[in-house]
Amino acid sequence: MARCLLVFLTISALSAQRLDRIAVLNDFAELLALPNVARNLPDMERNADKIIQMYALRGVTLRKLDAAGGPPALYGELATPGATRTMLLYAHYDGQPVVPAQWRQAGPFEPIMLDANGEKIPWPGPGATLGEEWRIQARSASDDKAPIIAFLAALDSGLRPRANLKFLFDGEEEAGSPHMRGILERNKALLKADGMIFCDGPIHQSRRPLIAFGARGNTSLALTVYGPARELHSGHYGNFAPNPALMLAHLLASMKDEDGRIRIAGFYDDVVPFNQAELKAIAAAPPMEDELKREFAIGTTDSPGKRIDEANGLPALNIQGISSGGTGAEARNVVPATATASIGIRLVKGMDPRKTAAQVLEHIRRQGYFVVEGREPTTAERLAHPKVAQVRTARDGTRAVRVPLDSPFASAVVRAVESVHGEVVKQPTMGGTLPIDAFEDVLAIPIVIVPIANHDNNQHSHNENLRLKNLWDGIATFSAIMTME
Repeated sequence: MARCLLVFLTISALSAQRLDRIAVLNDFAELLALPNVARNLPDMERNADKIIQMYALRGVTLRKLDAAGGPPALYGELATPGATRTMLLYAHYDGQPVVPAQWRQAGPFEPIMLDANGEKIPWPGPGATLGEEWRIQARSASDDKAPIIAFLAALDSGLRPRANLKFLFDGEEEAGSPHMRGILERNKALLKADGMIFCDGPIHQSRRPLIAFGARGNTSLALTVYGPARELHSGHYGNFAPNPALMLAHLLASMKDEDGRIRIAGFYDDVVPFNQAELKAIAAAPPMEDELKREFAIGTTDSPGKRIDEANGLPALNIQGISSGGTGAEARNVVPATATASIGIRLVKGMDPRKTAAQVLEHIRRQGYFVVEGREPTTAERLAHPKVAQVRTARDGTRAVRVPLDSPFASAVVRAVESVHGEVVKQPTMGGTLPIDAFEDVLAIPIVIVPIANHDNNQHSHNENLRLKNLWDGIATFSAIMTME
């Protein structure tokens, strides 16, 4: 305990003496001001160049790793004389697509500061007193430019790493990191390390630090159901032409019961259940279910009777969006021509993305549908079958990864984080998806996930934000990890 206290005091003292928090926020704002949707390559190149410039000022030379047509990954090293171990630190610099009109500020890439009540306040200048509950609002404030800035601030604090540090910044994580496996295979020797820290996601809802030992995988489908060849007047044809919106509603309802269990044959067959150590970690986490129900204004959950971390250990089928006809001011008296749903599937350890997608397609066929894959049905096909659906599946999907809670590397990370924050929440599986499977397959090194963002950060939605205390705590977290034995 004395040693842990010494580490805490050392890091806190360095932060107090050498960390200019206003400068950290200004650096952060400059990076957040750069649009970063992965499909826009010129924007991503500007982000990459800015990050390279920022790290060069701290003595870390980053270079671009070719992504074969996608945004570049960025790689750099910080050698520590006499070090016998090497640690790889991962974050990503791309962000989710945006709908500017949904954001409260002028644009999602114009960072603003909010006070503890959520009101916009002037950007703090030199000497300003900062509130811990203030928040920075902009796309990627929490997901995932915060760790990139926190690494920089940790280096600025004057710490002395005990291991060689390698940095890898992904430019297309939000697009599924389609080129990452190739990057890893081409640069396997360059990226060799003794352990890896994935820096993405939120901390626990109790605001306690969280360390995750895995992440769910995912795959997705776009499903379109067909009605008449064109929209029809609902008075003249409403009892004659099949309504694809209603057909789609019935089809989606057949996939999942009211208690959240997925009704697709074979869906759970390959799931690897939690072991006793993982179940113990779930039971030890602060119970947040009732508080989250109040925060989200929901009277029940999708998995009644289960803890949220327990539910995250199960596969999930989520309807991400439905489109057909019009609503509100755009509602018209028509039978729609088509109805489309976007389906996201979160996978857990043991499940194969392609096999799972094939099970969904077979379920659709069992509901009486003639299914075409990746193309429009022909007129002849539509005339020959009473129910017709088109399905477009994700190219590959991402496999779930879950590692032991008690590996030497994971245990060292837990001790380091607890040395500055006290007891952490150990989460066997993070609910979201990270491209960990590629790293596990190619690099074959221990991997631990260390998130720093607040749980209520509006991740992937409009008005994304980062609580300032989470940023300062994140800097302390990474400082402890960089200096751990």
